[in-house]
Amino acid sequence: MRCRDGREEAWHPAPMTITFPDRLSVDPGSRFHDAALLERGVGIRLDGVEYTNVEEYCISEGWIRVTIGKSVDRRGRPLTIQRKGKVEPFLKG
Repeated sequence: MRCRDGREEAWHPAPMTITFPDRLSVDPGSRFHDAALLERGVGIRLDGVEYTNVEEYCISEGWIRVTIGKSVDRRGRPLTIQRKGKVEPFLKG
């Protein structure tokens, strides 16, 4: 890219920032489900540790729901436990 004074200058795209919702769920039946955002690849850190089995999170209340192995309830949904701490969502990749 050329400046007004004739110098060559490298073009740097502006860093993309995203505002994550306060609450997000991977369950399509939940009102907190956002398929478009989930397709982009959302990662979750709780107190600095990355979790890969998160079903739902809430930033303001400071909790995540993680699955317990392959156990399911009578409706076929995975069994979860709630963990509390500082929740940090990020885009993977």
